[in-house]
Amino acid sequence: MSKDNKPNKLKVSPWLIYGGILLIFLAINWVAGGSTWNDPKPTSLSNFYKFLDEGQVDRVIYNKTTASVFLKKEALGLKENEKVKNDMFGNPNKGPHYTVVTGDKNELFVKKLDDAAKAGKITDYSAEPESVWGDIIITLLPIIILVALWIYMMRRMAGGGAAGGGGQIFNIGKSKAKLFDEKNDIKVTFKDVAGLEGAKEEIQEIVEFLRTPEKYTSIGGKIPKGALLVGPPGTGKTLLAKAVAGEAKVPFFSLSGSDFVEMFVGVGASRVRDLFKQAKEKSPAIIFIDEIDAVGRARGKNNFSGSNDERENTLNQLLTEMDGFGTNTNVIVLAATNRADVLDKALMRAGRFDRQIYVDLPDIRERREIFEVHLKPIKKSEDLDTEFLAKQTPGFSGADIANVCNEAALIAARNNKTAVDKQDFLDAVDRIVGGLEKKNKIISPEEKRAIAIHEAGHATTSWMLEHAAPLVKVTIVPRGQSLGAAWYLPEERLIVRPDQMLDEMCATMGGRAAEKVIFDKISTGALSDLEKVTKQARAMVTVYGLNDKLGNVTYYDSSGQSEYNFGKPYSEDTAQIIDKEISLLIEQQYQRAIQILEENKDKLLKLADILIEREVIFKDDLEDIFGKRPYEKTGPEVITEA
Repeated sequence: MSKDNKPNKLKVSPWLIYGGILLIFLAINWVAGGSTWNDPKPTSLSNFYKFLDEGQVDRVIYNKTTASVFLKKEALGLKENEKVKNDMFGNPNKGPHYTVVTGDKNELFVKKLDDAAKAGKITDYSAEPESVWGDIIITLLPIIILVALWIYMMRRMAGGGAAGGGGQIFNIGKSKAKLFDEKNDIKVTFKDVAGLEGAKEEIQEIVEFLRTPEKYTSIGGKIPKGALLVGPPGTGKTLLAKAVAGEAKVPFFSLSGSDFVEMFVGVGASRVRDLFKQAKEKSPAIIFIDEIDAVGRARGKNNFSGSNDERENTLNQLLTEMDGFGTNTNVIVLAATNRADVLDKALMRAGRFDRQIYVDLPDIRERREIFEVHLKPIKKSEDLDTEFLAKQTPGFSGADIANVCNEAALIAARNNKTAVDKQDFLDAVDRIVGGLEKKNKIISPEEKRAIAIHEAGHATTSWMLEHAAPLVKVTIVPRGQSLGAAWYLPEERLIVRPDQMLDEMCATMGGRAAEKVIFDKISTGALSDLEKVTKQARAMVTVYGLNDKLGNVTYYDSSGQSEYNFGKPYSEDTAQIIDKEISLLIEQQYQRAIQILEENKDKLLKLADILIEREVIFKDDLEDIFGKRPYEKTGPEVITEA
């Protein structure tokens, strides 16, 4: 038999062990109780003499202190012996039927038996042979069983198998990494990774380093020690690592950063040592640590206990293994995180992670490629355009797009369709971004009109402002926690200017401004708008340095360590200026929105009436009321809640 087809090691179920122990104790009970399943009833010595005189006794087996009494068949028919007539299973009781205590001196008892035998009242009687071995076995057997169980459990806990097997106390310091090599069935390849061209190129080059190292070392180059994949959640960092595992012709060790963390002191460092030991034995090899921020967080931060932090010990060992004395250059470490700002600087330096590969959110071209990958297993309509789908999903990660495709298939199946069409995808985007449509939510006519005025205010202000994203679709159907939603058509900008941010803030305040203009009252419906506009204003003042009063100053900390500081990086006087400037910015855009809506009050009311009637309106309805937008632009759609 080949090594690849080794038979699995025999596994013994714990239930079999428990069953065996039970059988052993039943056997002890069998031996100690006379090898019978019945339960002899105890009786007094006077009752026994009565049975003997009446001729009910068939035979007796006695020892020094007790005797077992077997009755005749005709005696079992008597009412006084009804309880011992049958055994525990309901079958005729073969005896012994009674037990009787004879006392230490049983000469009188034996004489009675002799007299009864001579009178023909008893068939047979005999003394039980003494067995020293039986007593010894009964005494020692429980001890032997306990010792055997202890030896078995110790072997189980210290047993072999994969390193770091669960529940094995002597393997607690072993690495929990899963090994993937050419023998494993890893189906993910670089063809399955759409977009991410730059990241794929660098990752492929790392695989090539290990396949043909002489190509690079022949001219004096050194193979990189490690590469760090950084990017927002869902962008495909782990998927890239899976593709490396599928493509590489070298052993691939995969584990999570939390696998090093344990409640026992020194376990994390021990697991790091064991991991690199295994990788060096199989070198050239690749180690992939997912979510490395669980163990690689900067040292000396947020350690209020003053004690020696176990996580820091683990990180120190990782630093030593990656670039220290005796480091093997044939092991490359890949790691992934979306919190690179909190990682220790020593971990990030060249010589440990030589390359940082940023895995960004996909652009419109990459989104189209991702859609094509996820649409392969889905039955879709022939006229479905992936370019159109890519335009509907700006800001979506690869995981979000996979979710959209799956949600669209579920919606199509719910509607008994045989293929997924364009409308199913639009409904899926609405469902994911806006939330579940609440058709049964009870809304009074007054509230419905207020919501319609609010959404129409957003539509009107965004249509009239140059840099605000124009509205494509408005709805007053409740979704998730919002009572209405608006679909915009923004540009995918790389940099944003102050006038663009101010126009967006003005459009965001359009909902509350419309309530003020029409009802001369405001409501709580603008909560999400206020949250959004406050964040934008604070970013303009404190992050991007776009405020004239404060000047070219930023209080943003790109290292991410400011969260550990109890104080603020500015004085109380500056804090008051910041608060005033944020409030002034928001109020200016609010008044600006009111002015725009006052000038277009009749069109605002007309738009609200159409919205109340239809519940959903589109770009064409806005063009019928306002005419062509003066600042017409083209770009992808996105949804934002009102």
